Amino acid sequence: MAAMQNADAVVELTNVRKEYSDSTALDGVSLVVRAGEAVAVMGPSGSGKSTLLNMIAGLDRPTSGQVIVHGSDLGVLGETGLALFRRRGIGMIFQFFNLLDDLSALDNVALAAQLTGMKASQARARALELFGELGISSRRNIYPAQLSGGERQRVAVARALMNRPALLLADEPTGALDSRSGEQVMDLLLDLNQIGQTLLLVTHDERLATRCATRVIEVVDGRIAREHSMERA
Repeated sequence: MAAMQNADAVVELTNVRKEYSDSTALDGVSLVVRAGEAVAVMGPSGSGKSTLLNMIAGLDRPTSGQVIVHGSDLGVLGETGLALFRRRGIGMIFQFFNLLDDLSALDNVALAAQLTGMKASQARARALELFGELGISSRRNIYPAQLSGGERQRVAVARALMNRPALLLADEPTGALDSRSGEQVMDLLLDLNQIGQTLLLVTHDERLATRCATRVIEVVDGRIAREHSMERA
């Protein structure tokens, strides 16, 4: 564990650089996300947004620089440590849901806690609690293929929240949804942030940033080009 320079910081990136054989994806990025913020990362395709998210999620390692999330210096963790960090420290929401087709909605969500060692009965109880909060209790025994896009994304949100993460990461969370389902997910993310959940959203959707974000960061060519605070609509 590493001491945070900012006591209320959930994420601290310091001069993070990511190089590949033929390109530089991130070029000296420094960023702080504080507890309770909802930060939207925007920018053109290929600008480095997804690489930035992957660094914070511990899915990729920087070529140089430091990534600290919730007090953990990800650069000193081995693969086992990173896997535990991802299970316990963060929740992730993906554009295409990433649900397991052969498990019911409830079992998809409970599995996230069982992987951390929680008993199956406790995991199902926690999952049922979240289904109630998210308004999908009646869909708990339905398989993903029979759920609407909005329902599948709510199941994915429940899964991301199972282990009470300090940080919720969302990669284009409305990108695969129709307009109505997208609005429902925006409302849900807004509600989560208003009760204290820290959010980091990678998105092309200006409606999502306007509705949910307290701060917008624009990434261009691997650098933070500008950032500004938001007054929610």
